[in-house]
Amino acid sequence: MVLETGLAIFHWLSILTLVVFISSEAALCRVEWLNAAVVKRLQRVDLIYGIAAVAVLASGLLRAYLGIKGSAWYWGQPLLHAKLTLFVIVGLMSIKPTLTFRRWGRQLAAEGRLPEAAEIAATRRLVMIQAHLILVFPILGALLARGVLTR
Repeated sequence: MVLETGLAIFHWLSILTLVVFISSEAALCRVEWLNAAVVKRLQRVDLIYGIAAVAVLASGLLRAYLGIKGSAWYWGQPLLHAKLTLFVIVGLMSIKPTLTFRRWGRQLAAEGRLPEAAEIAATRRLVMIQAHLILVFPILGALLARGVLTR
């Protein structure tokens, strides 16, 4: 039971970290707030967001393989597949903002200019979509953990 509790804590803390840093990206990536310091901060925040995403995946896989219910039960559940599919979708969506933040940093260093307002708004839109989709992760996880809509 100690292992199960530890795995659950690790998973929940990873998810909360993910939420904090995607929220930070959404807050920072605004036309009216973007300056040189914010571009650098966005790059750091996005790196931590990526690390948190890896921790969410790792902790979830550890729960599936080392948890009480066992991997056979978890991998037979459509909700787990829905959660993983959503995770992959969010992960793929995060590639563009990550590359954009890096490009902004290079552009700022080379030319000393900030991105155009339309590009900032488009990038923020992608970040916001991710932030809203991430809210579904713990909902699916809670349903799965309690046997709701499971086989």
